[in-house]
Amino acid sequence: MATLSELRNIRIEKLNKLKELGVDPYPARSKKTVNNSEILDEFEKHEGKTTTVAGRILSIRSHKNLIFIDIKDASGKIQLYIKQDGINEPDHTKSELGFTEIELLDLGDFVEATGIVTKTQRGEISVQPVSLRILVKTLRPLPDQWDGLKDKETRLRRRYLDTNINPEVYQRFIRRAKFWEVHREFFKKHGFYEMNIPVLENIPGGADAKPFVTHMEAIDQDFFLRISQELYLKRLIGCGYEKVYEIGPRFRNEGLSDEHLPEHMAMEFYWAYADWKEGMEFVKKLYEEILEKVYDGKKKFTIRGYDVDFSKGWEILDFAEAMKKKFGIDVHNTTLKEVEEQIDKYHIKGDFGKNVVRGVDMLWKELRKEIAGPAFLINHPKYLSPLAKTNIDMPHLAERFQPIIAGSELGNGWSEDNDPQRQLQSFKEQQDLRDSGDEEAQWLDIDFVEMLEYGMPPTFGFGHSERVFWFLEDVSAREGVPFPQLRYEMDETTKEIYGL
Repeated sequence: MATLSELRNIRIEKLNKLKELGVDPYPARSKKTVNNSEILDEFEKHEGKTTTVAGRILSIRSHKNLIFIDIKDASGKIQLYIKQDGINEPDHTKSELGFTEIELLDLGDFVEATGIVTKTQRGEISVQPVSLRILVKTLRPLPDQWDGLKDKETRLRRRYLDTNINPEVYQRFIRRAKFWEVHREFFKKHGFYEMNIPVLENIPGGADAKPFVTHMEAIDQDFFLRISQELYLKRLIGCGYEKVYEIGPRFRNEGLSDEHLPEHMAMEFYWAYADWKEGMEFVKKLYEEILEKVYDGKKKFTIRGYDVDFSKGWEILDFAEAMKKKFGIDVHNTTLKEVEEQIDKYHIKGDFGKNVVRGVDMLWKELRKEIAGPAFLINHPKYLSPLAKTNIDMPHLAERFQPIIAGSELGNGWSEDNDPQRQLQSFKEQQDLRDSGDEEAQWLDIDFVEMLEYGMPPTFGFGHSERVFWFLEDVSAREGVPFPQLRYEMDETTKEIYGL
């Protein structure tokens, strides 16, 4: 079997022959007039008419004076039915090829064909070209499209091969685009404005996470890649806007897993004069829109081994009641000893630094594994939600909810704490945790406190990331994005080909 280097050299020889003929193997533009699928779907409309199609070559079959070529564009594939006496004398200056020059083409090359839409004797819808142009001469063969691309490392590192060989992966990223498109349509319909906010921040805030650090040479100061969109979007509420959101990347300098990527897309929205209960109903409608428009109304999903049925509605779970039932502790009045005993009993891994708050959070993460959902978790202890509004009737609770699906939290919704003095105290408590060694505790953001002193109306906020999409697709984080972060590597074949 020929090596990749040998196959590449054969293609380079063909490339050079094309150039000797005066053919540009990489012309600047195509004159494509129709997608392949349009001809197949509306044959009667196109039959007998001259049209121009283009795409990547999937197969070439020669039969004496006939050549059949299957080409594929983003919409699908179509057959080129090429007769030796039916193709015009080529103009090489226009990248056209004659019948005998088709032998210089390979699988994977891109071509353009202009001709009559017809059917073959076997009844296959085809384009019968009078001219054939090369658009791209490829130097490397694609993996065998019939066997598929199975090697995971290759699939993740060379996604452009994965999507060309595996149609289910190709379609997944179209759904990913639709996932965010539906968000934008939904928010526009409800009067929200998408506002772009900084990615580089002086003080990272809005979440418990370790940030990436970078340096801005222009002002000789360190900045942090944002871990959340929260605090700047709430500043916009302080600016007088009432319905704002952003969809964009955020960065958390933490581990890779099936559910987490250090860089990922996320959405947060903020709604002035609304509270967490109104917000919860709004989020239900958002999910309904996603299921209807991205998944054609599908309600039942298998996600990470859980059967999730959205047609049953959303269960409401009380945080303290669930924790009491599972661990026998009162989260509003527990001790470090009680928390440690339960962590040891359930063999929960992780260092909580002898911190009751972190310990309770670890216990909750163990409990949530039992919840298939969809469910909303409510009545979180206030100490787990320093930036959320305190429940006026039960000051030990925060006005907050979280969607729980397939054993995981897939978002956060809360009534915002707009009391500047209380917010300052919460920030200081978080800063004390940082100073004592908790790298994920939040930073003291005085500028945000100052904004609150000028006044921010009652506000509801919610955010989720593309983990929602990964879960609905039932794929890992790295399978759920086109280009996941991987350690940079160069294989020996690449070094050999390029002399590195």
